[in-house]
Amino acid sequence: MEEAQRGKVIDLARRLIPTLTAEDIRNPHDFPGLDDPDWHFEDGQLAGIEAVRFALRGLASDVLGDGEGREARERSEIGGQPGASREGGGTQGE
Repeated sequence: MEEAQRGKVIDLARRLIPTLTAEDIRNPHDFPGLDDPDWHFEDGQLAGIEAVRFALRGLASDVLGDGEGREARERSEIGGQPGASREGGGTQGE
């Protein structure tokens, strides 16, 4: 979901200013052409998705403890499903 939204933000930004790079988009105030309500909406959606991911990562660390929290973070970073790194392919909570 996050990657799809990130692609949407970059594509829309490049429609507004074709020469923009992904790094340029991180500093939209440097580009007056990005002062577009549709772009700001999509960028805000991306920020919300990222905030939820960070909150869930922090919660997993608090609830699961250091070792299990690290395992959960590693799965989320590689796009794995819950329990994917366990032997037997079980799901979390089994």
